[in-house]
Amino acid sequence: MAVRQSAGILLFRRPESRAREPEVLLGHPGGPFFARHDKGHWSIPKGEPDRADEDLLAVARREFAEEVGHPAPSRQPDGSAPISLGTIVQKGGKLVHAWAIEGDLDTATARSNVFEIEWPPRSGRRAAFPEIDRVAWFAPAEARRRVKPAQIPFIDRLIAAVADQFASSGAALEDGEP
Repeated sequence: MAVRQSAGILLFRRPESRAREPEVLLGHPGGPFFARHDKGHWSIPKGEPDRADEDLLAVARREFAEEVGHPAPSRQPDGSAPISLGTIVQKGGKLVHAWAIEGDLDTATARSNVFEIEWPPRSGRRAAFPEIDRVAWFAPAEARRRVKPAQIPFIDRLIAAVADQFASSGAALEDGEP
């Protein structure tokens, strides 16, 4: 049996005070099963490859566009490539690969693709729901509370990568949340 995997983009933006930690964009899963669930259920926009040999960064870009309704930036503002955040294993065993890209997005304009399920169960009726019903920007501490626990390392790896960039530029991140 092949290992299930998915790939995603963790979009981040820097606050006005560039000494503060960046904010990250997370998506809340749509549909009736998650309507009353919040903390520990948000996720980076991600999805599965269509083919086993599909480039995972291309998958991450496609899924971001499908789930958020906007393309992810192709490069960082300075022209550099997306930051690789590595891989995690989710509770069900799925491997998730992620990249971070700096950019901004008006959450009010986000629109997700939809999926169909029988709803209510055993009713014979089909209903359509967005894969992601909303996206929001979060400071790292709040993002860690909202995101699926297995995805917390992506946030931590992003913060470490951004801190390394600041250190090499002579700046420093403030400790803690504003």
